[in-house]
Amino acid sequence: MKYTAQDFKSDQEVKWCPGCGDHAVLAAVQRALPEVCEALNYSRERLVFVSGIGCSSRFPYYMNTYGFHGIHGRAAALATGIKVANPTLSVWQMTGDGDSLAIGGNHFIHAIRRNIDINIILFNNRIYGLTKGQYSPTSKLGMITKTSPYGTVEHPFNPGALVLGARGTFFARGIDNDINLNKEIFVASAKHDGTSVTEMLVNCVIFNDGSHKEFSDKEVKEDRTIVLRHGEPMIFGKNRDKGLILVGRRLKVVKIGEGGITEKDILVHDAHSDDIGIHSMLVDMKYPEYPVALGVIRDVADKTYDDNVRDQVIDVTEHAMIHSMDELLKSGSTWEVK
Repeated sequence: MKYTAQDFKSDQEVKWCPGCGDHAVLAAVQRALPEVCEALNYSRERLVFVSGIGCSSRFPYYMNTYGFHGIHGRAAALATGIKVANPTLSVWQMTGDGDSLAIGGNHFIHAIRRNIDINIILFNNRIYGLTKGQYSPTSKLGMITKTSPYGTVEHPFNPGALVLGARGTFFARGIDNDINLNKEIFVASAKHDGTSVTEMLVNCVIFNDGSHKEFSDKEVKEDRTIVLRHGEPMIFGKNRDKGLILVGRRLKVVKIGEGGITEKDILVHDAHSDDIGIHSMLVDMKYPEYPVALGVIRDVADKTYDDNVRDQVIDVTEHAMIHSMDELLKSGSTWEVK
């Protein structure tokens, strides 16, 4: 069956605040899924959306697919169980910076370490929105919130660095209002065999308006972000005249045409490289020294947890000495009680 975005919209009223970035992420996912189903030859019944607690965790209600709304921080555990129990499903975990990086931090890093074939979309608005404005693990140092009235004294997580530190095989980043790029990312994440993590930089209009405005505003976005695509040179800017080169062990922003720099000198993005070094530099880039990296930053192949479980079960079954409960009860040390 050939699907359209409309096929993935449920009959539920979307209850995010007007202007919330989550609306745009929902639209991008619904537009991506027809292409995902066609590419993977999946029916809609093979899609499952799982969430924990938070604004983003309402997501399953708005999808005309199977869904599971779990408890705070446990979406990764639920997604893992669903995938291992039924490996033919396409499992999507919708989570926020609080849900996945605070109470759910342990589940998050271990899902990545195990490389379970699930798709994690991490909504990062640098605040706790559903519980009304407390600082989160990604809030900026010094940020004033309801639970940090004098400014936070904690350094924030960089989700990309956390993923790579857990030996993640796929990491991408997008901004909520760039629906076309986000659709492209979600299709790539669905095709990836293993844990895919996409950090969505979203705006919370109520408790942290302008969450990422220093590089996401339309007037400055082209000069302060860089969209990475595998096999393409790392060029950015409103006039496409800036790029990245490697000097020693550091990335450097250069202007094409100055100092003898030509397009041939610009680094070409290799998302499939096993060398994690460049990928680590890219996820760490911050404005104003660097443009913020968007798009698929890392996409490498590795054996998945669910494949390993399946293969182990097959191997054990083939070589087992015991094939039934009756054989089990009569095996090993047995004795008769009179």
